[in-house]
Amino acid sequence: MTTVLTEVAPPSTTRRLPATNLAPNLARAIVVVVFGSYTLIAFLRIFYQGFGPPSRIVWSTAYLIPMLWLQLYVFGRPQVQFRRPVMYAALLCQAVLVYAAIAYSPAWLSLTGFLAGSALLTLPPLLAWPAFVLVITSLAVNYAKLTTSPLEIAFAVVTTTISGLVVYGLTRLYGLVIELHEARTELAQMAVAQERLRFARDLHDLLGYSLSAITLKSELTHRLVPKNPDKAQSELVEILDISRKALADVRSVASGYRELSLDNESESARSVLLAADVDVTMDLNYGDLPTPVKTVLATVLREGITNVLRHSKAERCEISVRQVDDRVWLDIVNDGVQTNRPPSSGGSGIRNLSTRIAALQGQLVAGIEADGRYGLHAWAPIGPVRAEPA
Repeated sequence: MTTVLTEVAPPSTTRRLPATNLAPNLARAIVVVVFGSYTLIAFLRIFYQGFGPPSRIVWSTAYLIPMLWLQLYVFGRPQVQFRRPVMYAALLCQAVLVYAAIAYSPAWLSLTGFLAGSALLTLPPLLAWPAFVLVITSLAVNYAKLTTSPLEIAFAVVTTTISGLVVYGLTRLYGLVIELHEARTELAQMAVAQERLRFARDLHDLLGYSLSAITLKSELTHRLVPKNPDKAQSELVEILDISRKALADVRSVASGYRELSLDNESESARSVLLAADVDVTMDLNYGDLPTPVKTVLATVLREGITNVLRHSKAERCEISVRQVDDRVWLDIVNDGVQTNRPPSSGGSGIRNLSTRIAALQGQLVAGIEADGRYGLHAWAPIGPVRAEPA
């Protein structure tokens, strides 16, 4: 029975969380200023062209408020998802306001661009552009009632078309700025979560082995003190060395960088297994390996030995590291299958190792073999890799 785990490693790139909402606020300010300026143009046309008595100018100015409110707070807020019926009702309300105002005073023709832009923002694509063209055509018809000059009519059509496109474009750009800001924030939060996972995984992989070794050697030292003080002192020295390495590992995890020696880890694994009364056979046959590959294989070796000590009653353990062509293989096989937990039993060690190996485009296999022993096998390419382990 063999289980293959090939999980894809999470990205290790970290990003800073956005400190403020500067971009969305700036985009919103631009939209408010531009739309407010278009409304101001309509007011100035009413004021300077003098359509009607002063009382009509006052009422016309007050009439601009609902128009501007609809444009800014209904059509101009893409981050608020109104229901379709609400948007259609708002568009109808704006159309009534525009065409009623045009009948009231020709100065309102300058606000037709708001209606054209809102139609593009509200209606489905198949209806939006025909509605846009229809609004512009209605402007040309109404303008033809005021002048017979084709140039003036063409000028009004072009300026209103530009106004409608500006209303549509600015609102869409404002929505894209908000989406980009939210996406960056989400990516930053994901990066923080991935960094936390990396920290937890590294603590498990690096300290699990060291703490198991310290516990095992401390028990051995306790037994040796009354019988063999010299041997006990030698074991204490090794315990101190392992403790110092564990401290260095903690610091490397905190700094986000660590480099492990496969040779040193192999010797440490031999020492720890012998202290646990496990007969060790070790075969190391490899050349100069890339640093990421050596570090990951050393981590796999640590976790594999930790599993042998924690989850088995092994009496024999075979460890081999061999380089074949463009791959390097690590094999850990022991005879303590009666208590070895399969990778699917809920432990995170094998899963973490599979993630690290997958980051090198390698593979990890763990499970009970045909001869009844428990084996952990990992391989990784020794050529250039696309991503270093997290």
